[in-house]
Amino acid sequence: MTLGVSSLCKYYFFRCPTYVIHNSVATLSLYSCPTHESKYVEEPQTQLEKGISYLRHSVEPYTSWCQDLYTKAMPKVEKTVERGRESCEFLKNPPPGFYPRLGVIGFAGIVGLFLSRGSKIKRLVYPVGFMGIGASLYYPQQAVAIAKVTGSRLYDWSLQGYVAVESLWKDNPKKKKSGKKNPLSNCFPQFCFFGD
Repeated sequence: MTLGVSSLCKYYFFRCPTYVIHNSVATLSLYSCPTHESKYVEEPQTQLEKGISYLRHSVEPYTSWCQDLYTKAMPKVEKTVERGRESCEFLKNPPPGFYPRLGVIGFAGIVGLFLSRGSKIKRLVYPVGFMGIGASLYYPQQAVAIAKVTGSRLYDWSLQGYVAVESLWKDNPKKKKSGKKNPLSNCFPQFCFFGD
């Protein structure tokens, strides 16, 4: 049946020259664009949307602060983790005689704790001092290098403190008064910053 309908359409289309399409391309709905005036109408926010929007705006400074803190702290954390891994690897395969040395240094710190009864300064200084002495017995080269750096830093700090105290206690030289007055001192007395 479809064969008959298609042949009839072909016959009608090709045999009848009087059939001509009189519609232009512009009038066909396929090529023309409908002129609809569309407007974007925003739906009103619900109470939940308003609450979430308020929460996001109120938390935004804190989230940006946390992101900044994260970007600044993450490299330091990664370095610390790397040092921890290196320390674990070192402790898994220590050099010969490491643990006895570590025991002596730790024991020196415990002796320092027992001898530091009294003030808080003794509790801080004695254990650290005894551990430093114990470590310097086993690691003299590193102890000398640390002592040089620490000595230079202490010298710099003491020099800075001396200069600061000297600048506070030192009398400023007073200006000698001359017979001439500053010509701008009487112009605007309320704005005068110039001394006589």
